[in-house]
This record gives sequence, structure tokens and C-alpha cells, in this order.
Amino acid sequence: MDFHADVLIIGSGVAGALVASQVARKGPKVIVMEAGPRVDRAAAVTRFHGAFPKTPESAYAQAGFAPHPESDKPNAFYSQTGPHPFNSTYLRQVGGTTWHWLGSAVRLVPDDFRMRSLFGLAVDWPIAYADLEPWYCRAEQELEVAGDDHDDLGSPRSMPYPQRPIAQSFLDLAWRDALRTSEYKVRPTPQARLSKPSGGRPTCHGSASCIPVCPIQAKYDATIHVARAEALGAQLLTETCANFVECRSDGRVEAVRFVRSDGSTGRVFARVVVVAANAIETPRLLLASASEACPSGVANRSDQLGRNLMDHPVQLSWALSRQPVWPYRGPGATSGIENFRNLNDRAVNSALRFEIGNEGWSWPTGAPESTARELALSGLRGPALDAALKDQTSRHVRVAALTEQLPLARNRVTLNSTQIEQTGLPRPAIFYQLDNYLDRARANARHRHEDMFARIGVDAFWHKDDAQGAGHIMGTARMGDDPATSVVDRNLRAHAHPNLFVVGAAAFPTGGTANPTLTIAALALRAADAILSALAE
Repeated sequence: MDFHADVLIIGSGVAGALVASQVARKGPKVIVMEAGPRVDRAAAVTRFHGAFPKTPESAYAQAGFAPHPESDKPNAFYSQTGPHPFNSTYLRQVGGTTWHWLGSAVRLVPDDFRMRSLFGLAVDWPIAYADLEPWYCRAEQELEVAGDDHDDLGSPRSMPYPQRPIAQSFLDLAWRDALRTSEYKVRPTPQARLSKPSGGRPTCHGSASCIPVCPIQAKYDATIHVARAEALGAQLLTETCANFVECRSDGRVEAVRFVRSDGSTGRVFARVVVVAANAIETPRLLLASASEACPSGVANRSDQLGRNLMDHPVQLSWALSRQPVWPYRGPGATSGIENFRNLNDRAVNSALRFEIGNEGWSWPTGAPESTARELALSGLRGPALDAALKDQTSRHVRVAALTEQLPLARNRVTLNSTQIEQTGLPRPAIFYQLDNYLDRARANARHRHEDMFARIGVDAFWHKDDAQGAGHIMGTARMGDDPATSVVDRNLRAHAHPNLFVVGAAAFPTGGTANPTLTIAALALRAADAILSALAE
């Protein structure tokens, strides 16, 4: 079966959902194509409660048709070809990975856009912070971000946050007091979760399960904008996977082929096509669309498609504090240390963003369940087990340093043509290697974590030996002014294809250390104007 639309949007995560709602509001016929299913929130919560271990994907059933990578077995999905494992994951379902994101809505800082000019590293963005700042404001309005207007965290602002800040936790305040006289400035983290009811959604109740699922939708997820787009007339095709982009000899996209979970196939003909998948699925689709007209894949004349894969490799550290700090309550993180994101020595040392975890040792060890198991295996029972469990878990602290990964051409996504999933797409093959810049960053982070632990007072501490994936997948379809070195232009239009746009973190030239979702949203809102202009053309 074939479909016709003014605009086809491939992917229903935050980028695709925002573009769909903005474009549909102006009247064009919009189709949103999503490889995965709709999610029943109550069923996801029930599944999460019964899961062990509790991973970011544990609330969601693995699909045979369009499977997703899983944190505890990434090699089952990715074909890893590099010296270091790439272990960040994502979801393929309506709303995308915003189902299991933490909710942190942090802007990049101005220097993040000028890494080449200021520090001689990587590349500059083709736009400046000032160009994106009004769109950051709009993104904060759309996602209803809660934040503290008294501190811009190094990113100048022209509008207040739409929601007052989420209250800092008892644990946050313990860190704030312990670090008050140090260089570590503990600040509330801007978050896309409600501090006051809005649109039929309640305030955050501190359910402590933001990753993988907010049971009451106080945390933003992209199904909110998918629903708005549908209410404006957009058509959503679920369990429908794009597997080939057809291009004419003049570069224009003619149609997009798809296959559905029931085995049926078809094409969507659209005046404008928007690829709003993540930085793995975007190059996967476009590389798989190689043809006589596009022998290296669609939008790949520069040979940059799939290259420059980035994350925010995390140095994870945890400790047992001397005094109770009462973690395992509230959102996963409500405070951070932001004043190391904009330092003057970034030519040598990576910027760092420190996240203070409210979830104790859940990330590094699987606590508190793992703590209960260890204590029970040690022979404790009854009141003695209860007392020991309360004593230990009340003193669990965790900090994570998000490091800045530079874009390297060798870090890339290609295709494994020997493994084809039911969608007809080859599995993604990933070459991934951490460099000396990141080695220094993680060593610096460990040193600073130990300094923080000494100030709050701990009995013992531990560091993860290997870098942890942050789930911030970026950089495989970079934006730039030069078609020879980039995939899309400053408006996210593919250089060689006038009716093709790529939105999402794939377009990031560099990644800074800010969680990327707010920047994705700002760029998507900005691109929506360019997409409407392309329709007028």
C-alpha cells in the first residue's frame, strides 16, 4: 500500500514529534513513520517492577520486528568492530528514547559551538549559541522545563523557565553543604518534568523510576507531541519501518520504501522527507539506501555519513558515606556541578559535567536489590538483615562525570550485511575507540570524585574501570557549511538532496558535555521553519 503526504517524518522521538506538531499546525499533510509500537504505560510500569536487573530497557518488551539494543548485552544488537565497546542504547517505539531518558534539560554553553576557533580542536558549528538561544527558549516552553532563573549555568538566557525548579533532594543538600567552600558549585539541574500540573499531567511525585519509565508522565516524553500532531491531522504509521530512500538523478527524494510488522510493504511519496531517527538509525537507513544515483548512500557525497560517532563517556564513581544521606528517592538526578563545562584549558583537558545521583548505587551495582542479596548471602536474617540494609543503603552515594568526546572520523556506523533484521535493514556495525583526550578526562574525573568524597566524608569508594555509555548518541550526520566535510547544512537540509532533512543529535558537529535532548529539541524547532519554507519552494 502506498501513501502520499506533504511531509514524511521518519521517527517519532523528540525531534520527529516536535517537527510533526509544528508542521501539522500550519496545515500540510504530515505522515509520521515509526518502526516500533505504541507503548502502554501501565504495562511498562508492571514489567519494570518485575524485572531484574533493572536496566534502562527493562520496562519494554523486546520486539522481533524492530528490536532495540539492550544495556546488558549490546553486542546482541551492534556488530562491534573497534577496540572499545559502544554500549549506549536507544528505543524503537512511539516516543522513542524519551521513554527512558532521565529528563535533564541542559543547554550547551557558548564555547561548545566554537571548539576549533577557541581551542584548536574538532570543528566549529555553522551556527553560534546566539543563533540557537531563542530556539532553546522555545524548546523549554514545549518540553515545560523546570529550572532556576537565578543561575544560567553558563548559558545566557533571554526568557525565564516555564516551570519553577524541582526541589533539590536531601542528598543534594548534603552535597551542597559539604562542597560549599570548594570549587564545586552544586546547582539544581533544569529538568523536563513538571513542578506544577499542566495539560492534564500531574507534578512529579518522586517515583524514582525516571529511567526507565515515569509512571504518571510528569516527566516529558515525545508521545505528548505525537498526540498533538495527530490531533492536528498528522497520520502515525506504527510498526512501519523505512528501509530504503529512493532518490532521483537530480538528488531529490522520490519516495521512501517501508515494510510493516505484518510483512506488507509499500512506499510513501512526499514533497519533503525528514529523517528524525537517532545517530545510529539515521546513517543505518541512509547507507542502506545506496543506489546508482547515490552509490555511497543517500546524503553521503562527503563520506561523512556515519562518521564522528560521539557519546559522553561517563566516569562512574560511588562511595559509602559516613553519615546517612537517604538516597533512592525522587528523580534520578536533581542537581549537578556545571561550572567545569566552560573552562579555558579545553585544548588539553575535557570539559566535565558532574551529575549527582539520587538513585544510590543502582547504576553501578544494581542496588538496593543487590545489597539485600549480598547481606542475605552473608547470613543475616530478620531484624538484623533489616537494620543492616537500612544502614548501608542510607549511605549510598554516586557521582558521574560526563566527558567530552571529540568527533573522530574513525568512530563510525556502517552496515553488517550478513545480519539482516525483519525490517530488511542490516544490523549496524560500529567501530569505536576512546582517545588520549578521554583518558585524561576520566583520570581527572576520578581525581575530582575522590576530592568530593573526602569533603562529604566516606568510609570507602570505588571507580568503574571502563567508560560507561551515557546514552547520548551524537554526530553521525554532522551539520556544516561545506558540503565536502558535512552531511547537512545549518538548517539541517542535506547538501545533495534539496527535499531531505536530517534532525536529531546525528547533526551535532561536537557534543560538549550537556545532555543533548534540549539541543535536539531546539534544532528541531528551528528546522521546522526551514521545512515549511522548503514546502513553499
